[in-house]
Amino acid sequence: MNFHGILVPLVTPFKHDKSLDLDTLATLTEAFIQKGVMGLVACGTTGEYYALNEAEREAVLTTIATIAKGRVTLIAGINDLYTAGACARAQQAKALGYEGLMLAPPAYSLPDQQGVIAHYEAVASATDLPIIMYNFPARIGIELEYDTVVHLAKHNNIVAIKESSGDFSRALRLLQTPFENFEVICGCDDQAVDFFFWGAKSWIAGAGNVFPEEQVAMFNATQLGDWDEARNIMRAIYPAIYSMESGNYNQKAKLGCLKGTINVGTVRLPLSELSVADAAEFSAFFK
Repeated sequence: MNFHGILVPLVTPFKHDKSLDLDTLATLTEAFIQKGVMGLVACGTTGEYYALNEAEREAVLTTIATIAKGRVTLIAGINDLYTAGACARAQQAKALGYEGLMLAPPAYSLPDQQGVIAHYEAVASATDLPIIMYNFPARIGIELEYDTVVHLAKHNNIVAIKESSGDFSRALRLLQTPFENFEVICGCDDQAVDFFFWGAKSWIAGAGNVFPEEQVAMFNATQLGDWDEARNIMRAIYPAIYSMESGNYNQKAKLGCLKGTINVGTVRLPLSELSVADAAEFSAFFK
């Protein structure tokens, strides 16, 4: 599985009545491929996976795979509240043609680190697809502690961690750890240049829904050692990224999708919609 470059965790388009808009999802999938992204992540946080029922989840995974399989790397988010559910979702992803998986610790239950290790090892033993761990304590309620990451990185099926803690000191420690066959992926949209400077090769970027071309260009610049160009690109897109990171991330990823040129609808409950004033303020970044 090649996950070097920009991977976009796709938003899930909804119609006015909040039903799935699979036609727009298909259009969006093709658009990102044409923008040059390396891969797509289906049913991730930005895709509101928690607001989809099982039939909708399968429809989303199938729609993306039908268009993108064999053209870009396909990764499925397989988060669930319990381990057996994540195992089942791993098997579903493989059956639908996905090449890799992304998995956070289960939310709400607040397992200790031994429970976290057992959770990942159980899922990794239930599939032969490579797993990207996902550290996002602001969403999950617990952190994948450093020693836990080091332990799990030794498992053959666990190949990377998407680091979304926002703590770059932690990220830097991980980036300087001499892992074997294990990588640290940028999961903080405002820290991408820093991650790349310290050797990261991938960025799973919710803001890629908004700025796919810019993020591909930024990645390419860093791989050529053109740090001035990378900084200039980040400087240009940073105000919108800062706004997204400051709150209502999913709502803004949808409103700004392809810089506001494609209507993917709004979010589902329990997320609330942006106020008119907040929507206008965010949309102003693309005028």
